[in-house]
Amino acid sequence: MSELYDLFLRHPRISTDTRRIEPDSIFFALHGATFDGNRFVGEALSKGAAYAVADDPSVAGERIILVEDTLKALQSLAREHRRALGIPILVIAGSNGKTTTKELVSRVVAERFATYATRGNLNNHIGVPLTLLAMTREVQFGVVETGASACGEIALLASIAEPDYGILTNIGRSHLEGFGGPEGIRRGKGELYDYLAAHGGRAFVRREDETLCDMVAERPGLTAEYYSETLADGMESALEGDYNCYNIAAAVAVGRYFGVDDAAIRRAVASYVPDNARSQRVVTARNTLVVDCYNANPSSMRASVAHFLGEPLGGRTRRMLILGDMLELGAWSEAEHSAVIRQVAQAPDAELFLVGREFARAYAALPEPRPRAMLFASCEELLDRFAAAPVADAFILIKGSHGIGLERLVPGL
Repeated sequence: MSELYDLFLRHPRISTDTRRIEPDSIFFALHGATFDGNRFVGEALSKGAAYAVADDPSVAGERIILVEDTLKALQSLAREHRRALGIPILVIAGSNGKTTTKELVSRVVAERFATYATRGNLNNHIGVPLTLLAMTREVQFGVVETGASACGEIALLASIAEPDYGILTNIGRSHLEGFGGPEGIRRGKGELYDYLAAHGGRAFVRREDETLCDMVAERPGLTAEYYSETLADGMESALEGDYNCYNIAAAVAVGRYFGVDDAAIRRAVASYVPDNARSQRVVTARNTLVVDCYNANPSSMRASVAHFLGEPLGGRTRRMLILGDMLELGAWSEAEHSAVIRQVAQAPDAELFLVGREFARAYAALPEPRPRAMLFASCEELLDRFAAAPVADAFILIKGSHGIGLERLVPGL
């Protein structure tokens, strides 16, 4: 590995996709169930990669580094680079709010330190290594988001990033199928606390979250920095939803711990304008939209719906909820989707549009009389409906899992 790291120091760019080869980079021939990067080594080199890392002996040749497993080599290289950098690393995990918290925390810390944070959704077993390897010698502080859909995944990512600090945003009901239920989620997300406890790390913990506080208490070796959600009081923010106060409070707590001036913290929090269909308020020529369809699970869905139903119409005459399926819930899917339908039914004047098979099954299973709702098998069906009957003067929540594609509705509303 030291030989590969020496090579990386001379060519400190990593590529994993021949459609986007970085000049003078090292190409890692990753592979999975439906693709094999070893087949594209020649193409990568011809497009400008300096070297390629492969694990198929049949592609051996000049400028090709053979390893036993390209993914493990990438992860090991990232771990070695993280150790060579020797900078503080803060890892963020949890069921909801990871990306928003990452964006807020990194902006706050950047007021004092040269900071690098996870870009986009690079938060898995490939994305985390790429994030670490993108950090240069100029970086003084790293903020790494980690996602997981099953037990063992956060443990792996922590072993690569080797964090000094960590934040669990919450323990919600996401990826129920992969984790095997609520207790599996608690155990799997808790792997971040396990790592910190075993390696002398420190966790930032919201003291109002009883579950997180209990998890800290279960790990006597874990050092915790407790903070209150009231740290978000009075903070100017472009974020939609009062539930985002938890994410803001975490950023304030981290900033204060690392000596960032309060005025700078306020400036950093106010500067974050969400994009990519995350907690966005969009005012069009005809309607006001709350767009939060990058992801959805029962915890975030219920919080978004509750906040939306409690908001004033802001001059509009209609209140509409366009809700798409929450994916990866397994045996818990019908109960969780039914609960959301019943939640919306508490607001009789709200118009409800449901998109996807999971909502359709849950709706069909409800006893008569069922709440008023319009059902659509896909986003395409709803697009056709709105094209034939355009919506006007409405206050609209758009919320669903990314795989449903509800963001495609925004241009037409």
